[in-house]
Amino acid sequence: MSLAALQETPSNSVAITHPQWSPICQRSDLVTNSGVCALWGDTSVYPTKALNTVTKTVYQRSIALFFLPDQEQQLYAVDNWDPIAQAGVIARGIIAELEGELTIASPMYKNHFRLSDGVCMEDSDIKLATYPLAFSGNTVYIGNNKLQ
Repeated sequence: MSLAALQETPSNSVAITHPQWSPICQRSDLVTNSGVCALWGDTSVYPTKALNTVTKTVYQRSIALFFLPDQEQQLYAVDNWDPIAQAGVIARGIIAELEGELTIASPMYKNHFRLSDGVCMEDSDIKLATYPLAFSGNTVYIGNNKLQ
């Protein structure tokens, strides 16, 4: 998937024209210069063969969304799971600039993850998955393919 499938307009608003994008939240759900957590993925009901039952299988990810309206790139999405602390806390982290990079500091052990590519500044072998985000009107869309 390519972001070229979107028609870019000023202020990060876009017209969604590609099926690889799905809504994740509304603009009003975002907190300026902070993070929020959203569940994203498939919540379909799948039949199972065991005991002839139907089970609701949930394939969802917890995604941390960041809205930084004063930055050139205003929207960021990374996995909410902190691989160092083994906890879903990234959305509660503190946004900081470190070595010229926008980062999110995990609230547990204060490791810094770059918002652009998810790489941990203290240990480059550790990284968070990152996802493309875009506005279309008041809806925030997430790209169905990871950037990193």
